This record gives sequence, structure tokens and C-alpha cells, in this order.
Amino acid sequence: MILIPSVVFGGFGLLIGSFLNVLIFRIPAGRSFVSPPSSCGSCAARIRPWDNIPVVSWLLLRGRCRDCAAPISPRYPLVELGTAIFFGIVTWWALSEVPMATGYRPVLAFGLTLIAFLYLAAVSVALAMIDLDTHTLPNRIVLPAYIVGSALLTSAAILSDQSQRLIPAAAGCVVLFSLYLLMALLYPGGMGLGDVKLAGVLGLYLGWLGWDALAVGAFGAFLLGGLFSLVLILTRKANRDSGIPFGPWMLAGAWLGIFGGERIATGYLSIFGLT
Repeated sequence: MILIPSVVFGGFGLLIGSFLNVLIFRIPAGRSFVSPPSSCGSCAARIRPWDNIPVVSWLLLRGRCRDCAAPISPRYPLVELGTAIFFGIVTWWALSEVPMATGYRPVLAFGLTLIAFLYLAAVSVALAMIDLDTHTLPNRIVLPAYIVGSALLTSAAILSDQSQRLIPAAAGCVVLFSLYLLMALLYPGGMGLGDVKLAGVLGLYLGWLGWDALAVGAFGAFLLGGLFSLVLILTRKANRDSGIPFGPWMLAGAWLGIFGGERIATGYLSIFGLT
């Protein structure tokens, strides 16, 4: 029962990944992601619908433009495929972990929860790629996530009679936003306002899942980002003054908290005999 919907939503993720490629390229450039239609970056020829099928078209065209034979970056199909896998994993997690009783209200609540976390997955892919490219986290993606995430998760909590989830969700949003804001004020060169705004979104989602997810997700960002930075410094691919985007690690830490927050927190506390 879990495999089929995971594959279906994974297939939907291919389409979303194709759209994310547009966002990743156009939003940092300040361009509309609605128009004009996609075109070749070398010869400006408009991409035909049959040449815009996620992953498949790139393979059939052997990674080259049909009109001018200019190479098409393999990153495009990788983003599409990665988003598909991500959507499949999120769907599998939701069906395995999120409680769902019978009746239209719980089923609707589950659907809204799944949509909320699939939305966060799509946002995560777009923001991670943009931050790696430009060291920015655009408001055009981050700020709407507050509205969409709050609306979906609040509705899901009310429909499932779990309004108590809203307290840690609000607390997580405020606490992580405030923590990152303090770090940005104390160390402007190491933390940007984009990180601060993203922290509030991640705190909202993590808090909605519970205090364990919030703690693991918040700490996981610094642990993963710190380990990555240390490896770069030890291998002399970066130094202490290098600008390393932190957004991808915030997102990675958050998903660590989402997928395994309770188990990780319980395992950590059991080491000290606190469970």
C-alpha cells in the first residue's frame, strides 16, 4: 500500500523538478518564472513540448539542444530525478509515520499534511540549489512558505483534532527565527538575513512534528554544516574566511529532524540513561 503512492508521487516529483529548474535559473536573475517559455540558452530557440519531458528528453537528445547542438547541463535531469526521489521518500515517510484514522476529516488532514511536506521538499530543492549558486535565499521563495506552511499545517491540526501541535509549531518558528537573527546580528559575515527567514519556516515545520524533531533539526544544521566545513578546511579546499552557504545545511538538518527526530533524540537520551 505504501509503495504505489510513493511511486505515483515520485512521478509527480519529476514534473515539479522540471518547474524547479526554471525557478532556480530565473528567480536569482529577477526574471518571471511564468513567461517567456523555456528556450535554449545558446541559440534562444524555444524548447518544444516533446523536448521538455523530464529526464527522458535529455536522454533522447543526448544532452544537446535539438537546434544548435549546444550541450545541456546534466544538472537539469539530476534536479528532476532528485526531486522525484525526494517526493517518493516524503510520501513513504508520511504514510509510515503520520497517524491517519478513518473518516473524511482525518483523511483530509493527512492529505494536507502530505501536501505541506511535499511543498517543503520542493522549496528545499530550489533553495539549496540557489544558495549553492548565488549564496542567497530569495524572498520570493522563502516568504510564501510561511503562508503556505502555516495554512496547511494549521488546517491539518484542526481537522485531526490535534490543535496542540500548533503550540510547538509557533514556538519553533519564533525560537529558530530569533536564534538565527541573534547570530546574524552578532556575526553578520557568517549568517545572512536569508538564513534568518528560512529558520522561521523550518522551525514551524519541525515544531509541528514535536519538540524532538525541533531539537534534532536545529542542532543537525550546525553539526552537518560544521563537519562539512571542517572537511573542506582539512583538505585545503576552503579556509576560515571562505564563504560557505549555510542554507543547504539548514535544510539537511531540518529533514534529519523530520525523518528521524524522535528516534535520534530517544537514542541520544538513552546513552545518558534519561529515557
